[in-house]
Amino acid sequence: MRAHIVFAALAVALASASPAWAEIGRVKSNVGVASVNRGGRVLAVAPGVQLEAGDVLVTGRNGRMGVTFVDGTRFAVGPNSRVTLTTFQFDRTRQTGAFVTSVDRGSLGVVSGRIARSGRDAMRVRTPTSMLGVRGTRFVIEVP
Repeated sequence: MRAHIVFAALAVALASASPAWAEIGRVKSNVGVASVNRGGRVLAVAPGVQLEAGDVLVTGRNGRMGVTFVDGTRFAVGPNSRVTLTTFQFDRTRQTGAFVTSVDRGSLGVVSGRIARSGRDAMRVRTPTSMLGVRGTRFVIEVP
């Protein structure tokens, strides 16, 4: 009986914690046409919108988006861009993780956070023609 109570308490704790684990960052600013595609749904973008791993950031001809992630990484997504947040894992206690982003088109300005500093290949950015390993720096990627 006691084991059932402990199991039930653990299940409730995990269920209530799941939404916090899902959030990897937030939209901080947006201008023009911009959206987040999540699992086939298109979400309107506004400051404060929570992001999850697997989300696709899309901007139109006049669109821009600023994003801050829980590890301190910052993105500036330029016009006509499509950026996929492929993988994001961050252990706040150890300050380590893994972050993989794919830039299909457009431009992406990055100021890396704690994940990039935690390991040699902890943060990577893919483009249609290359893979960039991030070592804790600032950079801009442009994909035609």
